[in-house]
Amino acid sequence: MRRGVRLALDWGKARIGVAASDPDGILAHPVTTVPAGAEAIARIRDLVAEYEPLELVLGLPRNLAGAEGPAALAVRDVATELAAALPGVPIRLVDERLTTVTASRQLSGAGRSTRRQRPVIDQAAAVALLEQTLHHERTTGRPAGELFPAPAEGRTPADE
Repeated sequence: MRRGVRLALDWGKARIGVAASDPDGILAHPVTTVPAGAEAIARIRDLVAEYEPLELVLGLPRNLAGAEGPAALAVRDVATELAAALPGVPIRLVDERLTTVTASRQLSGAGRSTRRQRPVIDQAAAVALLEQTLHHERTTGRPAGELFPAPAEGRTPADE
């Protein structure tokens, strides 16, 4: 397991849930919700400066069959913007299927009504995404998802 804080982003049209891990990659916790829009990249840049993450984990919304639709393409565009704004910070696109559903069920189980979930659902989805990512690396020894942008042909991610 690689050592270092990870920041996870659950990027939506209206809000971006942010979660972080501890340096040992054991625990994920909610950080904040950032309004989507013109200032979002600047706010993420500030969070990266504060947390100094090993990498950003960006949720990739695939459909239940695993295909990428318009939402996934929009996240890939966001990844391009983040890569330009945060040179040197690795970005991993990780399948986020059902993370919002999982987060909503956990919040409901904790007694939060759907109306009371709205302010924190995006953070909880980012936590679920990060927990899934950390679990994958702990059990396989490999980082989850795909490195973005993909390494140049003939090069390994370690070369980048």
